[in-house]
Amino acid sequence: MATTGDHRTIAPIVGPDDPRRFTDSGIEVKDLYGEEDLPERLPEHLGEPGEYPYTRGIHREMYRKQLWTMRQYAGYASAKESNERYRYLLSKGSTGLSMAFDLPTQLGLDSDDPRSLGEVGRTGVAIDSIDDMRVAFDGIPLDQVSTSMTINAPASVLLLLYELVAEEQGVPAEQLRGTTQNDILKEYIARGNFIYPPAGAIRLTTDLFAYCRERIPKWNTISISGYHFREKGCSAVQEVAFTLANGIAYVQAAIDAGLAIDEFGPRLAFFFNGHNNVFQEVAKFRAARRMWAEIMRERFGAGDERSWRLRFHTQTGGVTLTAQQPENNIVRVALQGFAAVCGGTQSLHTNGFDEALALPTERAAKIALRTQQIIGYESGAADTVDPFAGSYFVEALTDEIEASAQELIAKVDELGGSINAVDFIKNEIEESAFGYHERYRIGQDVVVGVNKFVEDDPEVPDILRVDPESERHQLERLKAFKAERDARVVERRLEEIRTGARGDGNLLPLLRAALKDRCTLGEVCGAMRDVFGEYQPTF
Repeated sequence: MATTGDHRTIAPIVGPDDPRRFTDSGIEVKDLYGEEDLPERLPEHLGEPGEYPYTRGIHREMYRKQLWTMRQYAGYASAKESNERYRYLLSKGSTGLSMAFDLPTQLGLDSDDPRSLGEVGRTGVAIDSIDDMRVAFDGIPLDQVSTSMTINAPASVLLLLYELVAEEQGVPAEQLRGTTQNDILKEYIARGNFIYPPAGAIRLTTDLFAYCRERIPKWNTISISGYHFREKGCSAVQEVAFTLANGIAYVQAAIDAGLAIDEFGPRLAFFFNGHNNVFQEVAKFRAARRMWAEIMRERFGAGDERSWRLRFHTQTGGVTLTAQQPENNIVRVALQGFAAVCGGTQSLHTNGFDEALALPTERAAKIALRTQQIIGYESGAADTVDPFAGSYFVEALTDEIEASAQELIAKVDELGGSINAVDFIKNEIEESAFGYHERYRIGQDVVVGVNKFVEDDPEVPDILRVDPESERHQLERLKAFKAERDARVVERRLEEIRTGARGDGNLLPLLRAALKDRCTLGEVCGAMRDVFGEYQPTF
């Protein structure tokens, strides 16, 4: 294993003329692998697909029985425009939706908040009220579609709006399928879209666990995310370690809140990044699955086999996309999607080739979806379970990734768990990101079209441009919505939330009642902010 200073999980900076080859996790790649490189405990570590420790996959037949859910991350401008994109994707063969929200929504702000100016509908759809959610899913049968929501601090609010709209459609809550990301720890570490300090935020997370167990049993209550760590610059080993460390923190928080592990464990899900090194990515997914099974069974004593299974969604690497020669991104996305499938993902989003420049156009989104379909129906990757099993190279990588990730988790444990180790994790990721930059800068790592095979005339494809008028229209809709409701009922509901936040009961029934009585997202999040306060990061 290569080292950089004290770091065993970051590729060294050695220059382009050094004959050695390293993965981004500092694993030196030999020119040839053989039987001597196989882990000694390979049979025990492998097992059978569908059986502990799930190295080979969580289902016996994997894709021979059913392909992964094909999602495309979508949402921009207004609920109406997003609804049109959702319908378009479903008409082209998408088997699930992945909902993107604008920055104000992610921060629990209404579109008419002064802090929202210029950001409404830019990075996703603006959802202020039940009316917006109703329009976003107009004509989309929620008993037939699985919906993933990339939302964290206000995750409970968006889930409840979705449940209320389903109720209007006549769809019982127990039939709803989907995922709320609901992973606030990675926001503190890597992304920054937080509202409340950890105590209030984690309380909402575990309240959502309990609420779904009672009312929405098929819903994935959290998508514990390593994706954003990788986007910020971590290595594959760090992605596994810090994601599972956060998973440990959520499990412990739920147990501390009085939930039994097998009551919520089967509905935990994960979210990983897909990068270009196919072999390391396949090994990463296999190692993570094996590690989580051991964590849940041995560390937490889960008895339900469903609690041991690491179910995960993959999105191809946004940070790997280049603005230069953007059509090259089609090839990158295909390789990343292929790796995710060979690694056993349950759900996949493939990025549009133009996303280094703007939100994807319909053409780019369709090519990305067709990429998944070609992998599924033409590549052969779905024809057999765990196709790389037994490869000298992949089995050695799987073992190396597991060993190094376990060392990092042990360090996080020493610091008191993820909540107390935020600064440590941030520093590790920042050092890795610096290493990435330096290796690209000196040409040790090649990015085609950026630092090698560069062309003088840049290609600029047609890109999606959000109509600046969409923000004004959203503000008009919100103004009309607020004018048509009973202000006294709204204030009573908001005070009930403040009172509930001061106590220790489950907040979601109070939030649901307020949203049904036409309180807005910003108002209910603001009521909780009045009690919980706002998180202030340390830099």
